[in-house]
Amino acid sequence: MAKAFSQYFKRVFEDYQVLVQVNPDTFTGIELIVHPDGKIEKTEMEFDEEIFEDLAEDDFIHCNVLEFQLHLAKTK
Repeated sequence: MAKAFSQYFKRVFEDYQVLVQVNPDTFTGIELIVHPDGKIEKTEMEFDEEIFEDLAEDDFIHCNVLEFQLHLAKTK
């Protein structure tokens, strides 16, 4: 069976943004919170099967893997 690619989402708030990576096979991923001062918080996450509906309900949109990876690289 082929392995599914992770999906990436983001939501921009007034003074920060949240980016989310979701592995649709395992419902695990990473949440990044990007603060206006450049600080980035990284949290390993476990989601339930309704994560995609939850993200849509909370007005998250699909984002580019490159955008996510650029922010993730700043956390290391």
